[in-house]
Amino acid sequence: MTQLEIGKKTVLQLAETAGTLRKDVITMVYDAGDGHIGTSLSICEIVTALYFHVMNVRPAEPKWDARDRFVLSKGHACPVVYAALARRGFFPVDELGSLRRINSILQGHPDTVKTPGIDATAGPLGTGIAVGCGMAIAARLKKQESFTYVVVGDGELNEGLNWEGIMTASKHNLGRLIVFVDNNGYQSGGTVVDVSGIEPIMAKFNSFGWHGQEINGHDLGQIISAVETAKSVPDTPSVILCHTVKACGVDFMEGTNDWHKRVPTDDEYKRAMAYLEGSENGRTG
Repeated sequence: MTQLEIGKKTVLQLAETAGTLRKDVITMVYDAGDGHIGTSLSICEIVTALYFHVMNVRPAEPKWDARDRFVLSKGHACPVVYAALARRGFFPVDELGSLRRINSILQGHPDTVKTPGIDATAGPLGTGIAVGCGMAIAARLKKQESFTYVVVGDGELNEGLNWEGIMTASKHNLGRLIVFVDNNGYQSGGTVVDVSGIEPIMAKFNSFGWHGQEINGHDLGQIISAVETAKSVPDTPSVILCHTVKACGVDFMEGTNDWHKRVPTDDEYKRAMAYLEGSENGRTG
């Protein structure tokens, strides 16, 4: 898919793509018998906007040095990124059926060695912002105009390394680093407020000198506009706090932690796919 002008047609096309990625995620986890549906679906629009509209990448040259970089700090949400990479042309769509298989290119967490298009290996939570800092600094030293995009979970912000990365980005004026926070309110152990009480997220980023925006993380138009605004602040790292819904897009999965890591039964799989086939496949606000 080529980059498109912002407009109603663009948003509708991207919403259709997001719907396809949702179906891919549910099918991948169902076939694999393992994986994370809820945390993948909550970032579906973010991933769709980045890979199908925003990011400057070359699927035929996944290691092109001047490309934009994407870091999935919450690496367990990789099914939706794998689906995006396949649909964008980095590898055949048929490979999606091999999720979590031995010797598959699609492991349970992103692996730069195994998977074309993966820019950062992930597993331990809390590393993505620091990794993104390194990428942004490297691009600056090479005099490249690429951007680095990081997706981090709200519960993941418990990890102290995040805040070292946040300080580093501010110290070095990394204006080409843009971080999305998937603020769905849940982490594996329960609600974020009960486990860690990480709020106020935006005030904390602001106190470290970051430019901040709050948006509906399922509104494709808002996501794209927020990226453009972030790009207009050249010497300041940006955070886009995305208010999202866990397992967004499937009515009986949404808004709870039940689907953080759960495999659909045969009946649940059929029900989810039927719902997605009959829905508008994406929230555009």
